[in-house]
Amino acid sequence: MNRIFLALCIPGLALAQAEDMQPIRGFAIDKTEVSIEQFARYSQATGFVTAAEKAGGGSTYEGGWVQRKGWTWRMPFGLPTSSKEPAVHITFSEAKAYCQWAGKRLPTDAEWMEAAYTERRASPPAGFATGQTYPYPTGSSPQGANCIGDCGSVQTPAAYANPAMTSRGRGHALTGSTRAGVNGLHEMGGNAWEWTEGGSESARPTRGGSWWYGASQMHRDHLQTKPSDTAVVYIGFRCARSL
Repeated sequence: MNRIFLALCIPGLALAQAEDMQPIRGFAIDKTEVSIEQFARYSQATGFVTAAEKAGGGSTYEGGWVQRKGWTWRMPFGLPTSSKEPAVHITFSEAKAYCQWAGKRLPTDAEWMEAAYTERRASPPAGFATGQTYPYPTGSSPQGANCIGDCGSVQTPAAYANPAMTSRGRGHALTGSTRAGVNGLHEMGGNAWEWTEGGSESARPTRGGSWWYGASQMHRDHLQTKPSDTAVVYIGFRCARSL
């Protein structure tokens, strides 16, 4: 059933959805990355099966792309996991389909960049100033994000710290668990790259860096792209809505 229809029919749902999004200028964006729990509701409601599931698993880069059996959005590392982790192993078109089902859309690349780096709240907390553009989604410093080496210590599931899981990093933090950054948003820097609307089929933007990299990939000047059909362990997404 359409999420907009549900919001109109079920008291409190529209308010709950609004509270999960941050207004910027002419649009609102999810405060967190789409979680396994949220994507599971979509899959259950629609019967949708992702390309990674059909293929038997998504991929990681271990000196070359390696398919990982059983690694899908349900179990990003092939292990039982928290439903609050970001949904990954999701292609660009699959992310768009989820957002449409949820009554939203993918943010444009320009919208994502504004939300991540330029403070638009009228009365932001200490450390942020209205109208100021920051180098990182966390503000003046990368501290507080889930990245390798130069973002500080962030808690991730202990099982993901096993070097045998991947050749790099400590895996995902739970959505909403790291310190809120610019515009009160969580995990815009680090954790999982995020698909944005832009580019071409062969080069769709992914923004914000991930747990696989250090702080340089989450800097506002850094652009990464991937083919639309990429389904890997460190790319997720969040949705937006026009106001």
